[in-house]
Amino acid sequence: MRPSTRKRLFRGVLYAIFILAVAAVILVADWEAIRTNFFNLDVAAEAFPTVVTEAAKNTVVYTVIAFIGGMIGGLILALMKLSPVGPYRWVATAYIELFRGLPALLVIFGFAFAVPIAFEWRPPGGSTGAGLIALIVVSSAYIAETIRAGIEAVPKGQVEAARSLGMRPSWTLVSVVLPQAFRIITPPLTNELVILIKDTSLLFIAGMALGDRELTTFARDTVSSQANSTPLVLAALLYLIITLPLTQLVAKLERHNKRGR
Repeated sequence: MRPSTRKRLFRGVLYAIFILAVAAVILVADWEAIRTNFFNLDVAAEAFPTVVTEAAKNTVVYTVIAFIGGMIGGLILALMKLSPVGPYRWVATAYIELFRGLPALLVIFGFAFAVPIAFEWRPPGGSTGAGLIALIVVSSAYIAETIRAGIEAVPKGQVEAARSLGMRPSWTLVSVVLPQAFRIITPPLTNELVILIKDTSLLFIAGMALGDRELTTFARDTVSSQANSTPLVLAALLYLIITLPLTQLVAKLERHNKRGR
């Protein structure tokens, strides 16, 4: 048997297995139970418009706050890690390695409960504010490494050319290095934003008031009150509506960067 014939036969077998698997799922699945428990239009109607005006809105707001805070903290940490001053590098490296190595859920729990109890500290915004601070702390560590990589990816010749024109090191960093670095790291930064959108679901561990709930907390509470899983499907669809355009943007930016090279 020729290799091309063998390849076509193997592909045909794979298609046949796939068709049989789909047919088995269609025949075995209890579609009425699936519709009643996961796609119940009456339960979905009761969740609207709160699932959008409260839960989805809060998810976006929390993401923006955590991302802006993470960008500011990440930039400071990246510059510290690249500093010629040893103690700055040591502190930044220790911070980055610590919070990249810890689960975000554990950090949120610590800021929401352990730190307030230990130091009698009342976080701004209550438990939700404490959870957001924890997300900023964790995202700063990841974003710092992304920014550092972007800065180091800027050709050294650009810096040398700026210095030869008499630019001060600080002005060279602001006007030459950082703009090029952020253009390089836009795709991974957008990816960090997508991860943060999903990480806001971890804020449930901190406890939330009714008006502060994000998508996952809203879905969990509604599932408990309605004894139906349709709100989980609604939350999943809204997460996809928010994240899919961003993931497509990442892919487009990566293709653009490859063409630019």
